[in-house]
Amino acid sequence: METSSMTERFDRDRLEPTCPSRRAFLESAALASVAIALPRRSFAAIRTLATPVEFGVIADLHHDIMHDGEARLATFLAAMAKRSPDAILQLGDFAYPLPENEAVIRRFNGAHPRSLHVIGNHDLDKGVTKPQCVERFGMPGRHYATDIGGIRLLVLDGNDRGSPAGRGGYPSYVGPEQVAWLKAQLASGEEPVVVACHQPLAGAFAVDNADEIGAILGAAADRVILVINGHSHTDQLVRVAGVTHLHVNSASYQWVGGDHRHASYAA
Repeated sequence: METSSMTERFDRDRLEPTCPSRRAFLESAALASVAIALPRRSFAAIRTLATPVEFGVIADLHHDIMHDGEARLATFLAAMAKRSPDAILQLGDFAYPLPENEAVIRRFNGAHPRSLHVIGNHDLDKGVTKPQCVERFGMPGRHYATDIGGIRLLVLDGNDRGSPAGRGGYPSYVGPEQVAWLKAQLASGEEPVVVACHQPLAGAFAVDNADEIGAILGAAADRVILVINGHSHTDQLVRVAGVTHLHVNSASYQWVGGDHRHASYAA
């Protein structure tokens, strides 16, 4: 696959017929699957958009363990330069936010005026704290809201500790403070909403309190047009309580072998 990008266009009427390359075919197929999967009850929210809105999305680059991670990022950014989406978003497990990765982080941040980040579990490896990650990625906070072309993007941090159902290993939980924040965000405004989290909020490898989060999102299904995540390294489309969840595959897929095999470090 030539690029790890997946561009979501929230406009059912502007799918352009082409004779695509493999990359273009895959992007178009992903777009079509999302358009088909959007619940009818969210169409009213989508129709409030004055123009189509595009996100360029990359997930799980794992720059530090991929022998050609920089080349993969460069391919994505080149595709985005041609496509000119409204924002680009990396869904976590991007690069350890350490001084030695300042250049690759700067490259992503400088590629678009709206370069956005989600914290992945491996972004907190090597003893990196959440405040350090937020600062080094240039994020407004570990979770945040931002408006993009009439869509409210809600970014969650799925790395909270304190899960009553914790099974050990990396935390996978959206804690009470974020739950209250999410409810408040969904209770205010009428614009369509996209939710992003590194860990899935539904489907394979979902956060420990996926049922709780799913119920909250389902109560606002007329506004929540899509939930996107990385982490699972799979392609998956899941419908829960009238809300569509899209798992975005890894830019590095599942190859972590040889000299670049991943090692786990305490947070």
